[in-house]
Amino acid sequence: MADQPGFFDVDERYAALSAAGDPLERLAAVVDFEIFRPVLDAALARSDRSRGGRPPYDAVLMFRILVLQALYSLSDQQAEFQLRDRLSFMRFAGLGLHQAVPDAKTIWLYREQLKQAGAIEELFRRFDAVLAAKGFLAMGGQIIDATLIAAPRQKLTIEEKATIREGGTPADWSPAKRAQKDRDARWTLKRGRAKPKPEGTQRQAIQIAVPVFGYKSHIGIDRRHGLIRRWTVTDAAQHDSRSFPALLDPGNTASRVWADTAYRTKRNLEVLERRGLSERIQFRKPPRRGLSEQQAKANASRARIRSGIEHVFAAQKHRMALFVRTMRHGPSAGEDRHGQSGL
Repeated sequence: MADQPGFFDVDERYAALSAAGDPLERLAAVVDFEIFRPVLDAALARSDRSRGGRPPYDAVLMFRILVLQALYSLSDQQAEFQLRDRLSFMRFAGLGLHQAVPDAKTIWLYREQLKQAGAIEELFRRFDAVLAAKGFLAMGGQIIDATLIAAPRQKLTIEEKATIREGGTPADWSPAKRAQKDRDARWTLKRGRAKPKPEGTQRQAIQIAVPVFGYKSHIGIDRRHGLIRRWTVTDAAQHDSRSFPALLDPGNTASRVWADTAYRTKRNLEVLERRGLSERIQFRKPPRRGLSEQQAKANASRARIRSGIEHVFAAQKHRMALFVRTMRHGPSAGEDRHGQSGL
């Protein structure tokens, strides 16, 4: 009968997905995820199961799920649901229709184990080594910048805010409330320009400052390929320039470093000089004076190159919907804060 399930129905569905250009299938074809297995196995340190129990999910399968979360900005609960619901997700993860799907708590625990073992940095290094072997070498200099990542605003009393600013936790908070509250994010002002309605024949842009609660994503990319080589995350209140030394990539064979005016500090210039690097940091406008003609030309030239990092931020924020989420997975599970980091 026409409506009777067939033996090859799933294969036909997969073939239709491939014909439509499944991006996850292309990603799986380009990246050999098995290269991460040694790092993952070392980080997880699983038992030999001599005492029995349900076998753990494959380490690479779980890592692929984290990649899906990063690409599609999924919480742990959403990742569990989408893995059950979408054939493309199942195929990318390596799950068959007959196999059990990891639940949200399992996904959270896997990510926590990797974080506690310090495996994220090692996974980045492993991937970078593979890129280098394929010819994606960091040879064009590096660009450094930071962007604000908003987090849900917290409704706190004045006393609670003061306690958190001092690094503590209000004594009367229950374990459930602690799991729901973000105690690491901070407020800052995001400065920009707004164009008001034209008045007469002139149209002038005005400076504005918008309060933002959250974090900062600091990254260093190589100019040639635009790949993230170094990264760190801080609260939003920390000045961009403080993370500059940690973002410098010693593996970049070119000496030039581009950054905006926030990074032009005496300390950072001394760091560049000690490391033998050539600064391409934009010049600040002196108080009550303009830039010299030479500085203005240098800034224009540097800005054209430095703007390449904005494409990386745009991909994270718009395509990957980069943000910070705080939620509880159970009384003993703790917190799940994950801005998608590039894995």
